[in-house]
Amino acid sequence: MSRRRIGFWYRLAAVLCKPPLLVLFKRDWQGMEHIPADGGFITAVNHNSYLDPLSYAHYQYNTGRVPRFLAKAGLFKGGFVGLVMRGTGQIPVYRESTDAAVAFRAAVDAINKGECVAFYPEGTLTRDPDMWPMQGKTGAARVALLTKAPVIPVAQWGANEAMPPYAKEKKLRLFPRKTLRVKAGPPVDLSAYYGKEPTAETLRAVTETIMAAITDLLAEVRGEPAPAEPYDHKKAVARRRAARRADQARDARKTQEDEGK
Repeated sequence: MSRRRIGFWYRLAAVLCKPPLLVLFKRDWQGMEHIPADGGFITAVNHNSYLDPLSYAHYQYNTGRVPRFLAKAGLFKGGFVGLVMRGTGQIPVYRESTDAAVAFRAAVDAINKGECVAFYPEGTLTRDPDMWPMQGKTGAARVALLTKAPVIPVAQWGANEAMPPYAKEKKLRLFPRKTLRVKAGPPVDLSAYYGKEPTAETLRAVTETIMAAITDLLAEVRGEPAPAEPYDHKKAVARRRAARRADQARDARKTQEDEGK
């Protein structure tokens, strides 16, 4: 199978981005031998900083296999950034529209042509207070089952220390000099799911298997145990709302009691 050539736009992006990354950050790269030398494949990466794509793209660029990221469609509109996104073949994601399936088809086509497609299965920056991967979405699982391409789990850490995801001010914290840690693992074994109907239950099981592999790698990178269960943002929001309603009800009862005295 073929592999995507490192064309003009990717080389231009590398010329622009690599020098400052080399100067400003230290690197701890592991597991590059797990990135396939040929053929289509998927990488599934955790997401905890706006700098993640640069950190990870630098890592994989040095393996000779450039990734195609799925990115918000808004990034492709005009300007130099949009020009580079289009030129490097990144895949726009149109959320909540009739074009939502375009990204899925583009990802499948790219993999079938022997390219790499990089997924952030969480779909957004993690909301876990301790920066562990949260529950993933099923897009990567759906593409993996259809293409049967290798799924390489990747954990990264350090970009979040330079640019925390939910800081009030999105400023780089460069000093002391941060280390960008990236580690790829062996392909996730999904053979038990091949041939099954892509039901919601199957896709969820595949997604959980992929996320568990990423989380295990991140635990190795961080040198600390991961939580027993992935963070579920929807449940956390529901708990906060329930607690807020309980507080409001308690305050209302107290007010009534005070007025009755």
